[in-house]
Amino acid sequence: MDRGKQGELGSHEAVVQPNRQWLRAGRVGRPHGLDGSFHLTDPGPVLPAVGASVLVAQRERRISRRAGSQRDPIMRLAGSEDRAAVRVLCGAELLVAREQVPELGPDEWWAEDLEGCAIVDGPRRVGTVRRLLALPSCEVLEVARGEGRGDLLVPLVIDAVRSVDVQRREIEVDLGFLGEP
Repeated sequence: MDRGKQGELGSHEAVVQPNRQWLRAGRVGRPHGLDGSFHLTDPGPVLPAVGASVLVAQRERRISRRAGSQRDPIMRLAGSEDRAAVRVLCGAELLVAREQVPELGPDEWWAEDLEGCAIVDGPRRVGTVRRLLALPSCEVLEVARGEGRGDLLVPLVIDAVRSVDVQRREIEVDLGFLGEP
């Protein structure tokens, strides 16, 4: 990638495919003001700082402004200088490189690492994690079960989740605790 024009749209900017090295920081929302700033919707737990490299619409960009609060952040990307530039990106995911975020503690996982994991109860395969949802009392795994069965919500509490092995892409749960046969 030619770093000489990084952050500006143009022929020198490389297209980057998102992969497991990127984490969701939120989505580009409505414009804020006239200078290319925007509200970040669905902000994640770690927001990129000014100067950080982010991935938006498969293009690597730099954050040139960060304001607002953790719950309602306002950002601007280098090269996006007006409302029209924001409207083009509205709804696009804003991803941050894993190496730019703090390391997690024991028994902590990024939602992206849990998505797609197999859910098992002993030898029985239950389904696959579709996504992580933040509910008022705790976070839950939304599990697609297939076979015409509805989704299963598994709270991330010690009584419901026996173990998480991100390397093996497997989460063991206690269906008895969840009231499932």
